[in-house]
Amino acid sequence: MSDQNKGFQKEEAPKTVQGAQGSPSAWKKLLAKKWVFPATYVAAAAIILTLMWVYQDTGTKTVSQEDLGIKVSSDDQAPDNSKDGAVAVNAPAEAMQWPVKDRSLVDVSIPFYDVNATNEVKQAAMIQYNDQLTPHTAIDLKAKDGAAFDVLAALSGKVTAVEQNPVVGSLVEITHSNGLISVYQSLAEVKVTKGAEVKKGDVIAKAGRNEFEKEDGVHLHFEVRQVTDNAAVNPETILNAKQ
Repeated sequence: MSDQNKGFQKEEAPKTVQGAQGSPSAWKKLLAKKWVFPATYVAAAAIILTLMWVYQDTGTKTVSQEDLGIKVSSDDQAPDNSKDGAVAVNAPAEAMQWPVKDRSLVDVSIPFYDVNATNEVKQAAMIQYNDQLTPHTAIDLKAKDGAAFDVLAALSGKVTAVEQNPVVGSLVEITHSNGLISVYQSLAEVKVTKGAEVKKGDVIAKAGRNEFEKEDGVHLHFEVRQVTDNAAVNPETILNAKQ
C-alpha cells in the first residue's frame, strides 16, 4: 500500500449534523417526559403563593410600643371611662317622672278614661264641654292647696309644639326618643320654645286654667301618646312610682 493510501486510511470520517443530534443528553431526556412540565408549574405556583403569604403577613403585623423599644408605664394605659360621670354604653333608658317637683303635693283631680275600669272611675273620667261628654285621655294634676305650681318635663326630648289654644289653653308638646309624646295643657308662663331640647326635670311652664276643664280650676292636663299612631296611653301606668 502506498504512502498516499496510508494517509487516507488514517483520516476519520466526518460526523453528520444528524449524527450529532442523535445522542440526546440526560437533561433532554428528562424534559421529554410528560410529567415534568406540570410538576414544575405546580412547584413554581407553590413558591409564589408562599412568598405572597409571607409578604402579606409581614405587612399586617401589629407593632406594639414594646417592639419599638418604648417602655409603657401604667400611666399610659387607656383611661377608665366608667369614672367621673362618664356615660356607660349600656346605660338604662330614662324613666318617665311625674311632671311636678313633689308628687305628694298634688292630686289626680280627673283620671284617665280606662275602658276596663269600674263604672265609677269611668264616670269620673268624663269631661262635659258644650253639653257633650268626652272621655278624658289624660290625667289632671291639681295642687292640694289650689295654687299654681311648676310644670316639669317628664322625660328628656325635643319640644315639637308650643301653642295657645282657646279651649285647652297654652300647650307644650315634647317628643321623646322612646317613641312617646308628652303633652302639657292648661299652662301659664310657658318657658320653652318650639325646637328646644329639654332634659327630664326642666321647668317648662306653670299650671294654669283652660276652658275645656274650667271647673277644675288651676291644674295641669298631662297626657302621653304614642308617636306611631297617636294613641293615648294612661300616664299612671308608666310614670315612676318612686318619685
